[in-house]
Amino acid sequence: MGTSSSKHSDGSNGGQLYVSLRLENWNNAELVPHVYGSVPIIGSWDSSKALSMERDSASSWELSFVVPSNHETLDFKFLVKPKDGDLPCFVEEGPIRVLKGGALEEDMRVALFKIKSANGEEVVVECSVFLNEDFVSPFDLAASWRAYQENLQPSRVRGIPDVVMNVAPHNNTEDGPTGGLELDLEQYVIPAPTAHAAATYAANLTEDPRSKLHSRILSQKYANGTISGSHDNVEKDRDVRVLEPSTSSQSAMTEWKSTGVTTLQKQDGQRAVFVERGVGSPRVFRSTHTSSCNGDLIRVDSDAEAMPAAVGAVAAAAVADQMHEPKEHRNLAIVLVGLPARGKTFTAAKLTRYLRWLGHETKHFNVGKYRRIKHGANQAAEFFRSDNREGIEARNEIAALAMEDMLDWMEEGGQVGIFDATNSTKSRRKMLMKMAEGKCKIIFLETICNDERVIDRNIRLKVQQSPDYADEPDFEAGLRDFKERLKNYEKAYEPVEEGSYVKMIDMVTGHGGRLHVNNISGYLPGRIVFFLVNTHLTPRPILLTRHGESLDNVRGRIGGDSVLSEKGELYSKKLANFIEKRLKNEKTASVWTSTLQRSILTASPIVGFPKIQWRALDEINFGACDGMTYEEMKKNMPDEYESRMKDKLRYRYPRGESYFDVIQRLEPVIIELERQRAPVVVIAHQAVLRALYAYFADRPLAEIPHLDVPLHTIIEIQMGVTGVQEKRYKLMDGVQFPL
Repeated sequence: MGTSSSKHSDGSNGGQLYVSLRLENWNNAELVPHVYGSVPIIGSWDSSKALSMERDSASSWELSFVVPSNHETLDFKFLVKPKDGDLPCFVEEGPIRVLKGGALEEDMRVALFKIKSANGEEVVVECSVFLNEDFVSPFDLAASWRAYQENLQPSRVRGIPDVVMNVAPHNNTEDGPTGGLELDLEQYVIPAPTAHAAATYAANLTEDPRSKLHSRILSQKYANGTISGSHDNVEKDRDVRVLEPSTSSQSAMTEWKSTGVTTLQKQDGQRAVFVERGVGSPRVFRSTHTSSCNGDLIRVDSDAEAMPAAVGAVAAAAVADQMHEPKEHRNLAIVLVGLPARGKTFTAAKLTRYLRWLGHETKHFNVGKYRRIKHGANQAAEFFRSDNREGIEARNEIAALAMEDMLDWMEEGGQVGIFDATNSTKSRRKMLMKMAEGKCKIIFLETICNDERVIDRNIRLKVQQSPDYADEPDFEAGLRDFKERLKNYEKAYEPVEEGSYVKMIDMVTGHGGRLHVNNISGYLPGRIVFFLVNTHLTPRPILLTRHGESLDNVRGRIGGDSVLSEKGELYSKKLANFIEKRLKNEKTASVWTSTLQRSILTASPIVGFPKIQWRALDEINFGACDGMTYEEMKKNMPDEYESRMKDKLRYRYPRGESYFDVIQRLEPVIIELERQRAPVVVIAHQAVLRALYAYFADRPLAEIPHLDVPLHTIIEIQMGVTGVQEKRYKLMDGVQFPL
């Protein structure tokens, strides 16, 4: 018996408070507890309306509601009334209860009721009062059956709640959920257009050695994890790669291109930073004769091939880093550290995919791939012993070659290199830091796993998929060899304690893990840490589908907010039946839609799962072109039409959006999809789904406007320890026109 006090009574952290009031020791089955007063449920609220409480045990009644964390003072009292009538009501004795900041202002732990029995006798009933509060997200609310009704503010457009739960199935009709789709889902499978239809060993997708390993031998120079000779000699041994300079006749600048910003080196030593505003946008730039910030020029130009200003935060951070960070910090090396079978390569692959999707020039360098090319794939466990001098020299040589390739690539414009190896000794890491001096900033990313079940699963996957054991017919023999290799690494393993680092400890499942961060600063490192906090390896499907065919689809018009056509309505029913069968064993799945009615209406027949509206999932904003056909755009706005045809990725509709704008607003959706541990169904629009699909399929940004995301087709993305796999189901045909 007691009350809990809010840790955020001043509402300084914002967000929503989930408040639970519980009344215990109530045993009168004829009288039902209620509450009245100014306790709100977000949305319209009639203060004279009593809220019925939910009975969760024989003698306990609970009321749950949501308020802003900085809500105004609320007052209320409990009352009880007959189950079958309105009168008489019995109000609790004592002063009015006051709720502020999610906590009861007074220590009122007992509710007293004076109830008159049928024979007129007065009976005093004492009940215990409990209050609990917690900060919640809309996704936690959607998973709670008690909290789904009117918990979030209804849509101001159509009055449809942002979070709804259908609890009763629709009546089945001839074309309804049970009539339009057979039980066998496999008959709807169609070929996937990418290589992700089957599991692929992640290391095989990493960068190839730039010349299939340099012909020179570096074992003397990098023996025992040290660099012999001067740093200048290391530079001389590198392959020289000369970029073709493009000069400006007006400013006599040499252009060196990189993702995020374009750095221009003037002949007099001044720097300039180009940030693109998007195709069709006006150029805004300071005169090249005006200098500031110690000779640095900030210029915005639509011709520079760099990160567009559409990705505002990224571009702003890139400019700030160019202006204020040391030169070597403009390139970033994420160096993996950890024992084998700890998920390093999988984590590296996910991070690479995320950064590429945001527009950062990123490559994944896997040292194991270099080793297999130079020394073959059939290296026994003896090769990895800590007392095997020849093995150590060979492995350090390969690591140095991979590091050189990464640094050479950075000199040519690369921004973020993911260096994937065990890097399990201080001497190895010291060698890498020495090589990176003056060229890039290193952040060590150490993956630690203490769960024996996870380790055993990873070991078995490694033996099954790794090219190291492709020629080993005996699985058990390969398993013994790998475990022996693992023991060799464990004997020499030294945890990271130097430099900037992030330690991921037992974060595989997303439950109970820890993330240790040391000496991390800057925009991009901060984004990387935020991504890592939300990622895990729990297997789950993500289903992507466009809304059913709309009337504007039939008319060939872009944008708008039209309803579904007859064919679109039929698809919504078929989709509901598909979801029911595909996710029949999933109790915690959710359905995400945009706030446009064609998306909401497509989801409406789906029952049993919470539905969450995201404004971020709305179709690309067509601005002044909204409601047009492309023929009308070509006739009435020929310049805009031509600009769009030249570069669909960067083109921004007048007073509207570009694909880069869409990517930026979808980043929170991606983070939440990575964080979710249950299946998610996303019902959205063509441009949005192209951007989401490109993330999961690791497609280049330039391909996004051209990816095939047809109507009435479900794209199933399977997330898990084996990476990303794709499967497509085509339920029916629909009108198609380009976007």
